[in-house]
Amino acid sequence: MKTKIYLAGGFKGGWHDIVIEKLGSDFICFNPQKHDLNDVEKYTSWDLYHVEKCDILFGYMSRDNPSGYGLALEIGYAKAMNKLIILVDERSEHDEVFKRYFSICQESANVAFDTLDEAIGYVKSFVI
Repeated sequence: MKTKIYLAGGFKGGWHDIVIEKLGSDFICFNPQKHDLNDVEKYTSWDLYHVEKCDILFGYMSRDNPSGYGLALEIGYAKAMNKLIILVDERSEHDEVFKRYFSICQESANVAFDTLDEAIGYVKSFVI
């Protein structure tokens, strides 16, 4: 059975496609960018349902993500269900105020990386 990964983070920058391409067919990726839901109630339900179904939450806080609120919700929900949380945080090193508030997400992650490539390399170690 393939490991299931939920891709949590902002919708800009094409990072979802990069992760999916680099992981290849060894994993099942739940990509919220593809659900085409616009109603907040519907897409939040979709997101949280797939966080429940995943084995790993792959969280990405890009340097230009304006808030990270959705990512914080998804990390907290995954943490409550004892999911493995792998976090990439590109923003905190450049924004001290943000870092102070986002540290709760850093502390909730099982492991954190500075770059997508480092995190993708780590995820590949989970191929079953």
